[in-house]
Amino acid sequence: MPDVVTRRAVLGAAAGLAGTGLMPARAAYAGGPLDQGAVDAVASRLDADLVELRRDIHAHPEIAGQEERTASMVAARLRAAGLAVTTGVGGHGVVGVLTGARRGRPVAYRADMDAVPPGDQIGGAGAEAAHLCGHDLHTAIGVGVAEVLARLRHRLAGTVVFVFQPAEESLAGAAAMLDDGVFARVRPVEIHGLHCGPFPVGQFFTTSGFGLPGLDRGTVTLTGPDAPARAQRLAAEIGALGTVSPPATPAALERLVADLQTPDGPLARFVYMRAQAVEAEVRLSYRCWPEERYVEIRESVHGLARSFAEATVDFPAAPFPAMLCPAREGQALTRHLRQTFGRGRVGALEAAIPFSGEDFALFLDRMPGTFTFLGVRAPGAPVETSYPHFSAFTPDERAIGYGVRAMAGWLARRT
Repeated sequence: MPDVVTRRAVLGAAAGLAGTGLMPARAAYAGGPLDQGAVDAVASRLDADLVELRRDIHAHPEIAGQEERTASMVAARLRAAGLAVTTGVGGHGVVGVLTGARRGRPVAYRADMDAVPPGDQIGGAGAEAAHLCGHDLHTAIGVGVAEVLARLRHRLAGTVVFVFQPAEESLAGAAAMLDDGVFARVRPVEIHGLHCGPFPVGQFFTTSGFGLPGLDRGTVTLTGPDAPARAQRLAAEIGALGTVSPPATPAALERLVADLQTPDGPLARFVYMRAQAVEAEVRLSYRCWPEERYVEIRESVHGLARSFAEATVDFPAAPFPAMLCPAREGQALTRHLRQTFGRGRVGALEAAIPFSGEDFALFLDRMPGTFTFLGVRAPGAPVETSYPHFSAFTPDERAIGYGVRAMAGWLARRT
């Protein structure tokens, strides 16, 4: 990667949409800068095909590091749209470059492709991988955005770099793509991404100044004849450092969704701690907010371990970084989405989700950008049908059309 100053260095179905009245009534016109009306007109012709693409990807889930089929499909679609495509970036990553006819800035858009492995599925997990985090929608939306802008390249300014990333679930794909020179050909000045969320379909929630927590892992090793028993007690004491627990009921999930929208609410500061005794070891992993609390939590773990004789603490690596979205870009996106979809369909998250991480953080460490949650909850559907990783996850496919229109219009404005 070129020399950069990172944040951490400083810190140390179209008819269905149009018929609802939710989409703006605009018509495309030939000539002039690319506007939202032109985006909407082209996107309306792609909705049904993108739903079919999502269903195909959904029927063939591939876990981190195994996204060969998905990547091949993406690359074929991008090439057919006229993009310059590079494959095999950081594993099965795909990069497509779209150059507009007018001068402008280079910007990037990222979509993740991998499915959820069985061990990370919540509630009735099956024995097979499944697209329970919405990456099938993310990929279909990313392809749709590329195809819309490609059809409008004669009015597009600048360059858009489309990054289809493998291995997000394992938090390995972004680093691998960066190490492999994902932006060697075109270095964007900002990057944008979208993720499914447990909000009504067609709603958007931006993350200005918030994001998702990182992840820290450590081990405490005890010795002596009673080490396993002491490890059990120490695991309980370390576990007590946690301030939040995963929602176990639909009502708790609903409270979580509400808390995420509450300024200075119960999730303004949190520690999500998992500590397990395995023989004479305590294996711990945790997320916290704000991310500077990692120093405090590590000190607390060391302090608890010192009260147990013959205990050795090991944090083998720096914490995986939190994803913190810049406020300025997030606020600009909020204004754009409200102009496009109406104020009532666009909100801002006021807290980070304690139980989720994102390796999109590594991209945002190198350039500014945005990360937006797209509502996928069908009208009247239980909240768990729209909450990622739950086995009941059944997103409303109309979200694809909303995502394509939103992100294509936004990227056109940013180039």
